[in-house]
Amino acid sequence: MNAWLSVLWLLPLGGAIVTMALPARIGAGAKTFALLVSVAVLVLAVGLAIGFDPTGEQYQFVESHQWIPALGTRYELGLDGIGLALVLLTAALVPLLMLAGWRDDTHAADRTHRGAHTYFALFLIVESMVLMSFVALDVLLFYVFFEAMLIPMYFLIGGFGTGANRAQAAVKFLLYNLVGGLVMLAAVVGLFVVTADAGSGTFDLPTIADAVSSGALDIDPTVAKALFLGFMFAFAVKAPLWPLHTWLPGAAVESTPATAVLMMAVVDKVGTFAMLRFCLQLFPDATRYFAPLVVTLAVIGIVYGAVLAIGQTDVMRLIAYTSISHFGFIILGIFALTSQGQSGSTLYMVNHGIATAALFLTAGFLVSRRGSRAIAAFGGVRKVAPLLAGTFLIAGLATLSLPGLAPFISEFLVLIGTYTRYQAAAVVAASALVLSAIYVLWLYQRTMTGPLRQDNEKITDLVPRELAVVGSLLALVLFLGVYPKPMLDIVTPAVQQTLTIIGEHDPAPAIVGEGGNR
Repeated sequence: MNAWLSVLWLLPLGGAIVTMALPARIGAGAKTFALLVSVAVLVLAVGLAIGFDPTGEQYQFVESHQWIPALGTRYELGLDGIGLALVLLTAALVPLLMLAGWRDDTHAADRTHRGAHTYFALFLIVESMVLMSFVALDVLLFYVFFEAMLIPMYFLIGGFGTGANRAQAAVKFLLYNLVGGLVMLAAVVGLFVVTADAGSGTFDLPTIADAVSSGALDIDPTVAKALFLGFMFAFAVKAPLWPLHTWLPGAAVESTPATAVLMMAVVDKVGTFAMLRFCLQLFPDATRYFAPLVVTLAVIGIVYGAVLAIGQTDVMRLIAYTSISHFGFIILGIFALTSQGQSGSTLYMVNHGIATAALFLTAGFLVSRRGSRAIAAFGGVRKVAPLLAGTFLIAGLATLSLPGLAPFISEFLVLIGTYTRYQAAAVVAASALVLSAIYVLWLYQRTMTGPLRQDNEKITDLVPRELAVVGSLLALVLFLGVYPKPMLDIVTPAVQQTLTIIGEHDPAPAIVGEGGNR
């Protein structure tokens, strides 16, 4: 037994405690220390990736210790390919977000009682809890961290947000997710009761999943459906899935750009990841029963998010609505219950995180220079800030899934995997590709091209720190766009193992014979 996964989540947590303990007067030193801790987490995550065997056991680097014996719960950690992909995403994004938000603490709307040490410590706390969520194999342990990450996010949104309505946005974020968490808690308790009735109560995910798969644990169908809905509701709020999405645009707009990206690209991925890990494996029959409903909601979210993005006049709110559409694609691929769909969804989680980070951060740099989020306030920016305009264009093209950029292959896999089971849903979802082209290209045309509008002459180009952040993200977008194989090699075996556990297989391809008969 090793302790690398414990080190993975305890390292940023310990770093946050030290950062908070540093005197407020050495803000720059606190920032540097927190950044070095996040880089150390990235190095450790890369080391885990190097030591991970995609064709080996489903869960690797496993740790298991007694936690609360009376409740049948353990401190049990393990890493599969899906979790590894998201661990790498989280570990790579956090140091870049710290660099992007290097001056955010000085730009907060109220700076009287805030400091860099608090801001950056909160980032590390969120990273710690997200990483634990990706490696926890005990349902109760996962739930604790699933809920606990709301606290630092609440303070990042409400305490360091730059919008006038940041307090309301933070409260709405917290209330939505707390309600989802309370519903999930009832389902977690129900799951323990079900396992206790079958012999011995436990929260051990692999044990329960194996028992359900083998038939040793026969959950009443009605109970299984109720428990599935309890888990799914919490994850759908976190993801978010239409119509439980309404907290996201406000929270994203009122936050600093770095905090908004941390929320949309990292924290919200815990919801979609948990759908794969918990909903499918614990309740396979209920998953199949509700899959058509979830697919329908996902398609509505895809189109809804894209349509509303087109109508926005606020550049940051527009990008926030695009994420609602993208999360619809991720959830669509998960509940298509095909290897292509789920591999595409997992890859989409990674690619969306990178592409959205690049676009939202670039837009944040633009807004901070102009002092306005209104699209109408811009125009002709490429004449005074060509680097900013160029990176904005590439990030936007990635968001609309241009071939050759990272999101394309993941979106393509989702559509292919969905079409084999839900042809109509795949066709309607594909229409969002046209809508995404409209909102991205129109946004670029209105902000970056045309005559230079009044007051835009003061907009300066990207500084080296900002260029390093956006350039790193765009390099990843290009690399994974032309060579997604390393990531697919990690996630595809894990997806196949999940489908095997729940007893699902890819539909056989239809063969058209002579005369058009199948």
